[in-house]
Amino acid sequence: MSTQDRTPSWPDEQLCNSCFYTAMRTRGICPICGHDGVLPGRTNRTDPRPICLFCAGIPNNYRCTTCDIEGQIYRRGQCARCALREDLNSLIVNGAADPAAMGTIVDILCGVDRPESILSWQRSPIVRALLTGLAGGDIPLSHDGLDAAGQGRQVSHLRSLLEHNGLLPHRDERLARFQCWLDSKLDAICEPAVRAPVEQFATWHHLHRLRRNSTPGQTSHGPTHSAKQEITETIKFLTWLHETHHRTAATCRQQDIDEWLATGPTTRTKIRTFVVWTNKSKINTALHLDTPQARSSRLLTQDQRLAWIKGLLTDDIESLPYRVAGTLLLLYAQPLIRIVALPTAAIIVAPHETRISLGAEPVPVPEPFAGMIQHHLHNRPNLRTAGGMVTNPWLFPGHRAGKHLDPHTMMMALRTLGIDLLGARNSALQNLVAEIPPPVVANLLGYSHNCTQRHAQLAAQTWARYVT
Repeated sequence: MSTQDRTPSWPDEQLCNSCFYTAMRTRGICPICGHDGVLPGRTNRTDPRPICLFCAGIPNNYRCTTCDIEGQIYRRGQCARCALREDLNSLIVNGAADPAAMGTIVDILCGVDRPESILSWQRSPIVRALLTGLAGGDIPLSHDGLDAAGQGRQVSHLRSLLEHNGLLPHRDERLARFQCWLDSKLDAICEPAVRAPVEQFATWHHLHRLRRNSTPGQTSHGPTHSAKQEITETIKFLTWLHETHHRTAATCRQQDIDEWLATGPTTRTKIRTFVVWTNKSKINTALHLDTPQARSSRLLTQDQRLAWIKGLLTDDIESLPYRVAGTLLLLYAQPLIRIVALPTAAIIVAPHETRISLGAEPVPVPEPFAGMIQHHLHNRPNLRTAGGMVTNPWLFPGHRAGKHLDPHTMMMALRTLGIDLLGARNSALQNLVAEIPPPVVANLLGYSHNCTQRHAQLAAQTWARYVT
């Protein structure tokens, strides 16, 4: 290669920070000299292969004086990772109550893919107070300790890193927030005749059920959201009952419920669960409230459903994760809350077929969706959020270490595309139960038999067609 074909010097003034950062993070084997390290240069305009500093004619020294690794120099001859370790050791290890634990936290924070992000993060006064509080023992290294430190995103980010790397046990964050919400909600009730039944209902019905169904790593967004609505409406009802008729849950009459429902918005029907609970717990067996019936089921036509599947499979209308999620919704009738919580282990790749575990047994994945989901599996985003050697187990990793994508984020992305989420799921399920016996659909897709039976009836395909 001639001198004219090589880049004679490093053009600092010609590169923006983003391009310089990208160049210095390109690593591999130089195709010219075989050097193993950073490859920030280019051979020539017609050959895009990256080459090493020496072959590119870049004279500057880009080797860290502390770890001796080639890369971008952050300050005083140090790379960002070594500069971060120096800052954190000074901040939380030297003089710490438990230097070993703080040293582990430093290792975790320094192990992230982009230490520059942690360098910026740890400059925040809130973060520095949090880290020094942990180092000094003022903030216990526990979930309760972090809860007492606040609910900000800085605390959430640190909690996720510590959970992901085993310094804290995994917990259901939505459930923990629900418990805090419930405590504050109960504290705001001044009347004992209102608070007592609400506390019993919230604790023995909702909280007990949420704890029983909580699974590490799985989101409980839907159940906790529903519980909050029902508890809030119950408080409103019992407060109105006490102030208007001077009656309690035990002395409530059916006409009180009828009056409450007739004089307010439809959200008041959310007290139905409380009414059912008062019957079961023998607090008041004289009350009833029928289940509200949906006026109609939202559906897509089969042509609309197939058009969306074709678009998600073939058009570049959205990023790959959302295309995969939308196809899972339209093909397998999976709700988004279940889609985002799918582990990578749910995808089973064999030499001649791909399957996905959604229920009791893995179901086949047809082409070209099989190829698309395999490509997504090996190119998942958001894998650079945590330090250490622990990998993210989710098919749709979230922005926090060890967490999957929030269902609301997925919901907004697909709605922006124009997909009717409920209509898509109903249509997919009704098409499936029209072609496959409903009990088989229930087992394969993780639905209850009652659910598939209901959709089979709507699709005019009754269970009687299935021979047991």
